[in-house]
Amino acid sequence: MDALGAVTLARLQFAANITFHILFPAITIGLAWVLLYFKLRYNRGAGSAWADAYRLWVKVFALTFAIGIVTGVTMSFQFGTNWPGYMETVGNIAGPLLAYEVLTAFFLEAGFLGIMLFGAGRVSPRVHTLATFLVALGTTISAFWILALNSWMQTPAGYEMIDGRAHATSWLAVLFNPSFPYRFTHMLMASGLTAAFLIAGISAWRWRRGDRRDDVMVALGTGVRLAALLIPLQIFVGDLHGQNTFHRQPAKIAAMEAIWETQRGAPAVLFALPDSERQDNRLEVSIPRLASLYLGHSLDAEVRGLKDFPGKHPPVAPVFFAFRTMVGVGLLMLAVSWTAWWQLRRHGQPGARVLRALVAMTFSGWVALVAGWFVTEIGRQPWLVQGVLSTAQAASSTPAPRIALTLAMYLVLYAVLLVAFISVLFHLAGKAGDTLAAKDAMPIATPSLMGVDVRAEEEDSDQPEVTGHA
Repeated sequence: MDALGAVTLARLQFAANITFHILFPAITIGLAWVLLYFKLRYNRGAGSAWADAYRLWVKVFALTFAIGIVTGVTMSFQFGTNWPGYMETVGNIAGPLLAYEVLTAFFLEAGFLGIMLFGAGRVSPRVHTLATFLVALGTTISAFWILALNSWMQTPAGYEMIDGRAHATSWLAVLFNPSFPYRFTHMLMASGLTAAFLIAGISAWRWRRGDRRDDVMVALGTGVRLAALLIPLQIFVGDLHGQNTFHRQPAKIAAMEAIWETQRGAPAVLFALPDSERQDNRLEVSIPRLASLYLGHSLDAEVRGLKDFPGKHPPVAPVFFAFRTMVGVGLLMLAVSWTAWWQLRRHGQPGARVLRALVAMTFSGWVALVAGWFVTEIGRQPWLVQGVLSTAQAASSTPAPRIALTLAMYLVLYAVLLVAFISVLFHLAGKAGDTLAAKDAMPIATPSLMGVDVRAEEEDSDQPEVTGHA
């Protein structure tokens, strides 16, 4: 195969790795803060159901965190094997940012994760709550550094090129580059939505299989309310992000909208089959002037077309369809979460149809997230670092057949791991209900000499911390 084939395969391999990896941080970033919420509600005397919810979801967090670490290590090796030109050219900027992520975030998460998982009843309630908070903070700090680097690759700032290598002239400008605030906020909300629908979906599944315990309802309500709150905010932030991209990366916007000719009053293309050879759309369904309105906030705003970037624009079809997938799933999230929230307020529980919808959308956050990242990463092509380093320039000389072999191995391994993860997730959820049901079915013990119910002591000792409130 030729060099182009090797580059394409290297891109596919890295895409497979980063796609599989991002599934797990997307859960842990949002779930960590939900766990802190569960913990605080229990500490304030809201009832043991919050402790039971914490107990289940902290196991899910541990499982997800572990897989995220392993897949992250695998991904980092590909900087050297598949893309040596990347670190050679921009390593002076990328290297420190990746190192700061490990030093400030990973060590914080790993250091307090043990206390969070195994310290209940062994440390004071305050220390256990603090550990939960610090783990949640660590996940967010990790996202900060990674998004700072990715945003810099999209909109480089605060650097100069010396002998073909990038050197930072202002680390503040590098970190807070023009697209960082929007990408960081967008990703945090995406993680919150991913965790919210995961919690709501698993809880709805438990409810439908007959597990009607209080911890199921508090988790279900938390997931639904969090989703209902975040999705309109995400749509607002997404619009701001789109405005930034419109001004900073017009070729990406042109691919997202499948607009070939620069024009004023550009239509919003709802559906089409982009044809790169003809540089036109087949079977186009569009609304006149709408793209100019939501991109330029004017019916006559000018939108640059793909023909303005000959040989320097991304592949149109993947970006076009990924963007519509992300938006479509987002609108579905809005409809389902608001309907479920309204039914919780009106009836105290969602109806059967909404419960089925929540179960079906358990992993909808993953779908929207991956689609969004495809828009971001494919939409930057042919650049690896916008205007600085092209993908072809950064690629290694590894033969295409070798890349194809490892790519196939990765895909098989990731498919097995994904099936195993989802299976274990539902196993943990089912086991949690069975364990609590068995506990409630225990006969009441004979009171002790002190007049204390033995069963009550056992239930108290099984809480995620010793008695008392933080």
